[in-house]
Amino acid sequence: MNKHFRVLLAAVFALSAGAASVAAEAGGPSAEALAFTCAGCHGTDGSSVGPSMPSIAAMDPEVFIDAMKEYREGKRNPTIMDRIARAYTDEQIEGMAWFFARQRLRLYPQEYDADRAALGARLHRDYCENCHLDGGRPGDAGTLAGQWMPYLEYTMDDFLAGEREWPRKMEREVRAAIEEEGDRAVPALIHFYGSQH
Repeated sequence: MNKHFRVLLAAVFALSAGAASVAAEAGGPSAEALAFTCAGCHGTDGSSVGPSMPSIAAMDPEVFIDAMKEYREGKRNPTIMDRIARAYTDEQIEGMAWFFARQRLRLYPQEYDADRAALGARLHRDYCENCHLDGGRPGDAGTLAGQWMPYLEYTMDDFLAGEREWPRKMEREVRAAIEEEGDRAVPALIHFYGSQH
């Protein structure tokens, strides 16, 4: 093979790899292809149709990146996600984060108790709204509004059992809500978030 041709071929491969890396970081086709590996649980566009799986569409990219890295490093209680996350590089995780951030979140109606949801709305306003703005809509503290209620219940059980690390000041606020309303507090919040669609 001609020396100049080999150099040219090597340059083309290097540029292709670089372009793929940039595409992944920017949420291009490579990121979209990687994101399809999430479709079985989280929906093709990140809007989950299964009650035990969170929707990740419209998720703040930093929230997605932090979650994936915590799974990869074993810092979140093990699910299948700890094994899945280990398969991705930082660049691939960032690419998927930006892909899902650009997807429209589709929410599905759920059955909820109106009285619990009303109590949950007040508790949200008093204890959660400072971080989970606009009733828990997508933001830099994650998405609560419209998430599947069983998923929220499992997640809160993990926090309360000490199987998942509390983010920032969340524990203090949740404990204060429980101190005020007892065993009604967490279910009320879950019914409130489930009522948002």
